[in-house]
Amino acid sequence: MTEVLPAGSKLTAASAIKIALTGDRDEERLMISHFAAQGIRAAAVDFGGEFTSSVARMIERTIVAAKREGVISSTHAEEGAIAGAAHEAITQIIAKAIGLNIGGKIGIARMDDHISVCVFFGIGLLHLNEVTIGLGHRVI
Repeated sequence: MTEVLPAGSKLTAASAIKIALTGDRDEERLMISHFAAQGIRAAAVDFGGEFTSSVARMIERTIVAAKREGVISSTHAEEGAIAGAAHEAITQIIAKAIGLNIGGKIGIARMDDHISVCVFFGIGLLHLNEVTIGLGHRVI
């Protein structure tokens, strides 16, 4: 029986989620090299702060991390695709996060023309946290 590989969009989304769930930089680097062997470029960036005033910074940091790790180039189309995917992921958590503090990681993955961004955050005040995840996908 032939193994059926998942579609590019599904594999890319799963990779972005996995990289966002890593616990530390060593695990992150290991996963990035594992993904590279499968033809998937990945990056991650930690993020924290007050949600409402941080949306633009989250998108900017996603673009910078993706360019730094070679996930995207500096073209208008690729920067726009990663910004759109990041914005989509962030809009999925607005209802829980508005007016509160967030802290966690943004995961980015790309395979061929598929780009996915995952935001995985704790939301709340002090130790009274909710956990949320958002996922965005674009095609270049």
